[in-house]
Amino acid sequence: MIGSLRGTVLSLSGGILLLDVHGVGYRVFVPVSLLSKKVGDEVIIYTHLHVKEDALDLFGFENPDELSLFEKLITVSGVGPKTALGVFTLGTGQEIVTALEKGDVAFFTRVPRLGTKNAQKIIVELKGKIDLSDMNVGAGDRDVVDALIGFGFSEKEARDALKLGDANAETSTRIKMALKNLGR
Repeated sequence: MIGSLRGTVLSLSGGILLLDVHGVGYRVFVPVSLLSKKVGDEVIIYTHLHVKEDALDLFGFENPDELSLFEKLITVSGVGPKTALGVFTLGTGQEIVTALEKGDVAFFTRVPRLGTKNAQKIIVELKGKIDLSDMNVGAGDRDVVDALIGFGFSEKEARDALKLGDANAETSTRIKMALKNLGR
């Protein structure tokens, strides 16, 4: 329903970012990485709207890959959105995926409300289902990948084509090089 928000940070407290989007203030639960923003900063947040019987909660992330990882975490039975968000206090998306691949139960049990049984369940259900290279797309790469997806390529094709190009080139040049690599 609400896929992303672009606005100005009004306040940050207790893991909640208040974001002004054209005069409407959105309360968004965010990982520690977004709490480093300052009041007045312009940000784009990729969101997940969690619907409960008595509430609508927004959870926000800096990039679509972290959002995707969060959404995979909450598919595990016994892991709610606040617990999944707690996993992001332990490290970056890349570190979380690495812990999944290594089967590091101790990594996940450091999250409050996440016991050994649920940590093991996360590893069993998600190990091998998340590609570590998915977490390697930086902010500049995201523009190129999104453009290629807009041209009809899959996310994987776009990422693979991006790996072959010059990472220091301008975005338009990188898109052209990626299209050439994709054969169009």
